[in-house]
Amino acid sequence: MLLSKSQYIRGLQCHKSLWLYKHKRELRSAPDSSAETLFNIGYTVGSYATDLFPGGVEIEFTPNDFDGMSRKTADLIEQGVETIYEATFNENGIFAMVDVLHKSNGKWNIYEVKASTTVKEYHRDDAAIQYYALSQVLDIGKIFLVHINNQYTRQGELDVCALFNMADITDEVLEKQVEIKGTLNSFDAMLQSDMPAIDIGPHCSDPYGCDFHAHCWQDIPDYSVFNLYRMSGTKKFELYYGGIINFEDIPSDIDLTETQHFQVEASINPEIRIDKTIIGEFLDTLEYPISFLDFETFQNAVPRFSDQRPYMQMTFQYSLQVMTDSGELSHEEYLGDENIDPRRELSERMLRHLPPRGSIMAYNQSFEKGRIKELAALFPDLRDELLSLLDRFVDLIAPFRRLGYYHPDFKGSFSIKSVLPALFPDDPELDYSRLEIHDGGMAMDTFANLHLLKDSNQREKIRKDLLAYCQLDTLAMVRIWEKLKTAV
Repeated sequence: MLLSKSQYIRGLQCHKSLWLYKHKRELRSAPDSSAETLFNIGYTVGSYATDLFPGGVEIEFTPNDFDGMSRKTADLIEQGVETIYEATFNENGIFAMVDVLHKSNGKWNIYEVKASTTVKEYHRDDAAIQYYALSQVLDIGKIFLVHINNQYTRQGELDVCALFNMADITDEVLEKQVEIKGTLNSFDAMLQSDMPAIDIGPHCSDPYGCDFHAHCWQDIPDYSVFNLYRMSGTKKFELYYGGIINFEDIPSDIDLTETQHFQVEASINPEIRIDKTIIGEFLDTLEYPISFLDFETFQNAVPRFSDQRPYMQMTFQYSLQVMTDSGELSHEEYLGDENIDPRRELSERMLRHLPPRGSIMAYNQSFEKGRIKELAALFPDLRDELLSLLDRFVDLIAPFRRLGYYHPDFKGSFSIKSVLPALFPDDPELDYSRLEIHDGGMAMDTFANLHLLKDSNQREKIRKDLLAYCQLDTLAMVRIWEKLKTAV
């Protein structure tokens, strides 16, 4: 049995997942864009981490030739090279690639690089299986977890030493060695047997999302107790393990919140529920002109600009629809230059475009208000003007969360991506799926990588796609507000 360290971690998470990976790999779901994004982030962070140990030699990744990579690593060690990036070993049934292997005082130190901002338990498991493999052939000194320092703020040139924290996890890794042999034996026996009878559970997404999720969850209805609004995962699985899957199965003595009760009742007896009092109270808070505002942000693990922290929300775009009391609707928008820090220009343009009075409507306003507070802290000369916007905000999600308007097709979610198609099921103008970019995650990832594209025509097309997506977000708010007005 040959296991990579990622397969070892997979097996720790779920025996069934490892069995399927080894025997029924074709049942995996294809990786989505978020998986590709995580891979790219990890690659970028790993590349910068090598600057902590300059002068090393990298083992080039060659798929299907792991033995060749291992031989190259052994050759470099034999030649006296003291720093190796992606050092590769195939020892004792374990295939492992070490981000940085560095010799110090006659012993080899392992440096495992992660894009996270903290040390997780599965990081220790990851390092433990590396130590298990490498200690067969090398004298290992220390094991370090190199991870992002989220308190670092870039000023001018990137300070790679300040970007990373380095945690000595040697003791924890050594403590785990006593368990590894038994774990590997259990994996070996399991893989030679029939597929383990393991039910779905919290392990399906902890610590990683599983690529066999669709296969293992195929008998769970699209709408089930797992969709209950703001119920903990633990409680949902308690219901499931008790034989409660569909809403019709939920006993009357189960403790549910008001919203959950509402959700269950609306599912069993599907009808639109409208509370005109709640909607009216919300509409009465609005003052014309009404400004419908939406931001888009990107994040970098490695800050590109001054006054940027790792994973900081960087506002790069807004769409603004302004409705006057006479019913006239106008649109303004901004999309930053992908090659420069967009925050200053965005702030100035937004302040010019926003009317000096009237309500500012956002959907889940805490996000937009949070970004405005960050911009105010960054630009002292704009601080007062930016902060003065906060008291004008009104949250369009509020009447839905208060159950002023509930449609069975919300399915327990009040996000705009759930509310909009339920209210306007046959309106192609409001259909996100017609767009090239159809959710905030795609917008974030697309802009974050836009500066890497060399084709100017491709960049321009993507910029148009970003503008179309953000504009639909604000147009959606306008249409939802209009729908609420017709309900009272």
